[in-house]
Amino acid sequence: MKVAVIGAGWAGCAAAVEATRQGCQVTLFESARTAGGRARRVDAALAGQPLALDNGQHILIGAYAQTLGLMKDLGIDVEATLLRLPLTMQFPDGSGLKLPQWPVPLDAFAGILGARGWSWADKLSLIKTAMAWQLKGFKCAPEQSVADLCRGLTPSAIASLIEPLCVSALNTPVERASGQVFLRVMRDALFLQSGGSNLLLPRADLSALLPDAALTWLAGQGGLPRLGARVQTIARAGSGWMVGADTDAACAFDGVVLACPPAEAARLVAGSGATADTWLAQARGLQHEALTTVYVHAPHARLRQPMLALHSNAAEPAQFVFDRGQLDGPAGFLAFVISASTGDSATLTQQVLAQATRQLGLDSLQPVQTIVEKRATFACTPGLQRPSAQVAPGLFACGDYIAGPYPATLEGAVRSGLDAAGRLCQAFAGAASK
Repeated sequence: MKVAVIGAGWAGCAAAVEATRQGCQVTLFESARTAGGRARRVDAALAGQPLALDNGQHILIGAYAQTLGLMKDLGIDVEATLLRLPLTMQFPDGSGLKLPQWPVPLDAFAGILGARGWSWADKLSLIKTAMAWQLKGFKCAPEQSVADLCRGLTPSAIASLIEPLCVSALNTPVERASGQVFLRVMRDALFLQSGGSNLLLPRADLSALLPDAALTWLAGQGGLPRLGARVQTIARAGSGWMVGADTDAACAFDGVVLACPPAEAARLVAGSGATADTWLAQARGLQHEALTTVYVHAPHARLRQPMLALHSNAAEPAQFVFDRGQLDGPAGFLAFVISASTGDSATLTQQVLAQATRQLGLDSLQPVQTIVEKRATFACTPGLQRPSAQVAPGLFACGDYIAGPYPATLEGAVRSGLDAAGRLCQAFAGAASK
């Protein structure tokens, strides 16, 4: 079976690997010169020396079973590539939450009780609310927002824990974030398995973290990674598909996996002749959230830990800061993350510099680069109907926006890619057996 995978982000890489493992001959198309999609390497320089940045600072957590499993299958040393820490949501003054290395759910409850800077009212409201979520099986009505779920929490508990967790996981503010998806993330991370809430901070750029290894593995299996090749058209051809890239003539494939962003996938589906009105309406109806990463060099700066939460508001928008010097990067190199960001790059940069001075006490700050991903994730809102994996016979889609239990995360992308490839191969095997 000849399969075309269109897009070499994390979902596309996962789909290409899985289809190859199931015996397919895979051609992987990617319009950019670097694999990784919205989690990829960006080349830059610091003090005249080459520097690998990311187009957005990402983290993984211990519950990302499919992603970690795929990395290991590709020969990546996960323990060397990712710094594992217990879940820590602490601020520069040391206040906040840090979980001990205990079995679930004792670690979460112990972390809440031992949190610094929280009143007993804050702690008790969190424990009471968490127990209520657990008793309800971490389920709620589809129309409920995260803010609705947290009505019984104190304002301080919401500001110091729920808001940072929500924007980091869903990239959507609590007022319009899906309570249903948030609860699924909380269940899997905090209550399902020991170590599931661990933070896994990348020590390598995001392309090196998985996509580069996937391309190398595919090439070794006889696959055809095609970087710098944008697919212009797909069209039904008998029982298969014709795929036309801008680099050469159209080629015939038995099946296609669309692993490109939803707007690009919708463009290809609309021109394919496939009957997919519902799928197109849902893909085109997605709203998006931006994510901004402000890279700053602060000579001699070293944070108290590799990642800190920050107090965020309209004037000081960053919710997190990462000390890349503690993650095998240059000393004093910091990444400030603004989830669900609004505003232009220059304004956000100046706001972050002022925020770093006030909250971290840093001076002599040198902005290195600000990267704004305007459509970084879909807006994970209550009751959202996301597109399904199957678009038409022999045509599947994958990506973090496809229907599933997770928000727009690396784990959501990888799971979707593995699932789409598996379903495509299963459908083909079923048709061949008839």
